[in-house]
Amino acid sequence: MKSKTILISGASIAGPTLAWWLSYYGFDVTVVERAPELRRGGYKIDLRGAAVEVIKRMGLYEKVKDEQAGMTGAAFVNDKGKILARLPANLIGLRQNDDVELMRGDLSRIIYEDTVTKCRYLFNDSIDTITEQGEQLAVTFKNSQSQLFDLVIGADGIHSHVRSLAFGPESAFMQNLGDYFFAIYSVPNYLKLDRSELFYAKADRVCNLYRTRNSADAKALFIFRSPGFNYDYRNQTLQKDQLKQTFADMGWEVPKVLAYLHEAPDFYFDTVQQVHMKAWSSGRIALLGDAAWAPSLASGQGTSMAVVGAYVLAGELFKAQGDHQIAYPSYETAMRPFIEKNQLLGRHVKQMVPSSNWRLRLQLMMIRLMPYLPMGNLIIKKMLEEVSVAANGIRLHDYKQLIIT
Repeated sequence: MKSKTILISGASIAGPTLAWWLSYYGFDVTVVERAPELRRGGYKIDLRGAAVEVIKRMGLYEKVKDEQAGMTGAAFVNDKGKILARLPANLIGLRQNDDVELMRGDLSRIIYEDTVTKCRYLFNDSIDTITEQGEQLAVTFKNSQSQLFDLVIGADGIHSHVRSLAFGPESAFMQNLGDYFFAIYSVPNYLKLDRSELFYAKADRVCNLYRTRNSADAKALFIFRSPGFNYDYRNQTLQKDQLKQTFADMGWEVPKVLAYLHEAPDFYFDTVQQVHMKAWSSGRIALLGDAAWAPSLASGQGTSMAVVGAYVLAGELFKAQGDHQIAYPSYETAMRPFIEKNQLLGRHVKQMVPSSNWRLRLQLMMIRLMPYLPMGNLIIKKMLEEVSVAANGIRLHDYKQLIIT
């Protein structure tokens, strides 16, 4: 092995998946995570296509299936809670075959538990500096002693600190998709939702309430457009104020849901943006997942892209026997077409948040009439095919065959 010791920043999905495969191939892996413990909250995510195949190769597919959300369907409601339209769960999630929907925290836990004895995790810590020292990287940490590593991988999300250290400010890589934002947090399941979800919308604003199979609480997801909002991803007070202001005049259950905002332990707020970079590596440092190519929540593919990317990056490093000068370019060559296909899906945020009440009424009418339209099945088939082509848009090499037994 030319490069043996590898530091991964981020313990969500991309980081632990990469740690799993690197450990499997014999690398010495450390994962550093800013949070004091594994983040167990989050929102519904999907594993599709190639990502499902990676999870199967890890031997974790049955565990993942056991944690599936089990959603039965979605309904769209008006100010009074009257149901205006319905959609089955698999259609609203555009899932097919072996695709699985589950909570982000459950997937993170499954992968973490299968790696915790195979690599080191440093929680409640973060990277301060990374400097070259000969043929290694000297890394200083906020709370731990500095160490030398052969390689550093940033799998630390859309606001990646590793990316800032190695490539520059995040503003150089962010692509605005129209001034959209989203927020999510837990609320008591006072509506007694049972594996179902409700959508309530006005122009440029959507509130979504849902409860999955294994959750006691419900989740409240807000997506909205707010041009001119001076967003700071570190300032939760500002984020909560903006959310309350934006939805202040909304009806249905929105006032009650907003009343739970300040006591929510898992509030998360961010922009609906994409990350676009000409290169995902610089010297001995590389990026993975949202840090490299965030597709936006509208794609429904962020988790799958992270899982596939981790598999490919680990495999290429193993194939190159740790030589990053060979592995990193091969990783980018293999992943670029796949990422570009899936990022195209992420540009459909306007379909999730209609820009006018007229467009909203048209959308609801189409949903109601879809089963009766002569072209309805063809429209659904085209939507499913678009997602399937992107989700399966990469050929996964069997790097295990390279292992000499």
